[in-house]
Amino acid sequence: QVQLVESGGGLVQAGGSLRLSCAASGRIFSGWRMGWFRQAPGKEREFVATINRSGSNTYYADSVEGRFTISRDNTKNTVYLQMNSLKPEDTAVYYCAASPPKYGASWDRASSFDSWGQGTQVTVSS
Repeated sequence: QVQLVESGGGLVQAGGSLRLSCAASGRIFSGWRMGWFRQAPGKEREFVATINRSGSNTYYADSVEGRFTISRDNTKNTVYLQMNSLKPEDTAVYYCAASPPKYGASWDRASSFDSWGQGTQVTVSS
């Protein structure tokens, strides 16, 4: 497994921006698919975005499409989530997730990922 540590969360007004980072340990980072999920109080963990090993392919939840951008820097073992035009409904704990390649996996499902960070709180005020 890979160890993941998120950072960059905080309090922001609606319409503002934040950039989350997820630093991964290990030399195999470049071979792993990465994802971001979030969980609001009283709700299930939900998919936000995912990126393939090279960074050439990304996929987003409808609720964040056009506002959030996932990217990765394999030289720094880090994946990012740039969040723009934030809304109060984006308030949640955001989790970074990682997985080795899996044939046929559904990457918008939390169960497809093997390693998780501890989460970082994002609060958007209205």
